[in-house]
Amino acid sequence: MHTIISFLFKYFLVIQNYVVILHPKSKINNLKLFAMKNFKKVFAGMTVAVALFSACASGEQQALTVSGLNPADFDTLINEKPVKLFTLKNANGMEVCITNYGGRIVSLVVPDKDGKPTDVVLGFDNIAQYADTLNSPSDYGSSVGRYANRIKEGKFTLNDSTYQLKQNDGPNCLHGGGTTGWMNQVYTAEQIGDSILKLTIVAEDGENGFPGKVTAVTTYKVTADNVLDMTWEAETDKPTIINQTNHNYYNLSGDFTQAAYDQVLYVNADKFTASDKLYIPTGEIREVEGTAMDFRTPHAVGDSINSQYDQVQNATGYDHNYCLNTAGDDTQVCASLYSPKTGIFMEMFTNEPGVQVYSGNFQGVGKDADIVRKHGVKYPKHVSVCLESQKYPDSPNHPEWASPVLNPGEKYFSHAAYKFSVK
Repeated sequence: MHTIISFLFKYFLVIQNYVVILHPKSKINNLKLFAMKNFKKVFAGMTVAVALFSACASGEQQALTVSGLNPADFDTLINEKPVKLFTLKNANGMEVCITNYGGRIVSLVVPDKDGKPTDVVLGFDNIAQYADTLNSPSDYGSSVGRYANRIKEGKFTLNDSTYQLKQNDGPNCLHGGGTTGWMNQVYTAEQIGDSILKLTIVAEDGENGFPGKVTAVTTYKVTADNVLDMTWEAETDKPTIINQTNHNYYNLSGDFTQAAYDQVLYVNADKFTASDKLYIPTGEIREVEGTAMDFRTPHAVGDSINSQYDQVQNATGYDHNYCLNTAGDDTQVCASLYSPKTGIFMEMFTNEPGVQVYSGNFQGVGKDADIVRKHGVKYPKHVSVCLESQKYPDSPNHPEWASPVLNPGEKYFSHAAYKFSVK
C-alpha cells in the first residue's frame, strides 16, 4: 500500500491545480475532474492513478512469475477494458510473460549455460508505468502497428489519395503514432493452454490518419525447443498499409545495468537502406562491405558502435534497416545475438525482407536516465539490441521496395521467430 500511495502522490503532483475525487470501492475509481487546464497531463495522470488503484484493488500478492513479476500489478482496466499478465511456458525452463496492453512482452526467461533462469528483455514490472505515456513513454516489448518504423513527413499516397498521418517523431510518423498507436491499446486476449496467446485488436478507419478498418491478430507461441514464435495477421475493409513487428529490447547477459557492448551480433545481409539524420531512408541501398555496418561475420556490437562512419555517427549507434539475404525464407537464420557472459544464443527467423537493428541509442539519455524499470534498475545508453522484422522503413513512399499495401479480400501475414539455446 505504501508503494501505491507513493505513486499516487507523484501523479497528484503532476495533476496539480485539479481536484480528483476517488471512490476506492469501485474496481475503476470514479474520477471527477475540475479545472481542465491541461488535458494531456490530466489524462496521463488519471490513467496511471486508475491503473495503480485497480492493481491495488485486485487482491493480495499473487504467486510471482519465474522472472519475479507479480501478476496483480498488471490486473486492471484501461479505457474500460480488462488488462492482465499472461504467462507462456514450456518444460525446458522458458517463460514468456505478456500483457494485452499493447501486446507487450514484459519478460522472457531462458536458462543460461549454468541452467540459471535469465530474463533477457527490458521492461517495467507494473502496468502503471507502461500506461504512463507522459512520464515513462516506451515501446518496450510491444506489438507495433499499424505501421512499424518511420514514414516520412507522416504522408503517403495510395490509389491517388494522399493520407496525412500523425506526426509523432518530429515531422515523421513513427510506429503507427506512438502513444496513440497499437502499442498503447488494449487487445482482446485468448490464452490457449500453457504455450499460446492470441491477441486481437480492431482499428477504426481514420485512426491516426490511416485508412481502413483493420482487424489484426497477434499470436505468441512458446515451443518445446525454446522458440518464441510470433505471427501477425490482418484484414481490412479498404486499401491500407500495414507493417507489424515486435519491439523486444534484448540483453542476453541479463544484466541491464551495463551496456550491451559485448553482445555478439550477426546479420545475414549484404546491404542496408541508408538513412538521413532523422532516420528516414534516402532511397540509397548501400553495401555493408568495408563499413561499420557489416555483421556478416559475427562480432561484438561495441567493436564498431563508436565508428566514425557517417551512418553510425548519425544515429549515435545502430538504428538501421538491413536488406536480408534470406529473401523471405523463414527457415534461414537472418540474424543472431550471443552473450559470452551467459552463453545464451538467440537466432532469428522471418519471412520479411528487412530487419531493423537498434542499439538502444536513446536509452539512458536525458530524462530517460532517471526512470526506474524492472527490479529497480535504471538503464544506461546502449543497454540493449532490438532485432525487428519488417518491410523497409518509409516503404509506402518507395514503390520499388516490397509493398506494405493490404487490400480488401487479402490477408496480411508476417512471421518472426527467436530460438534460444546456449553455447
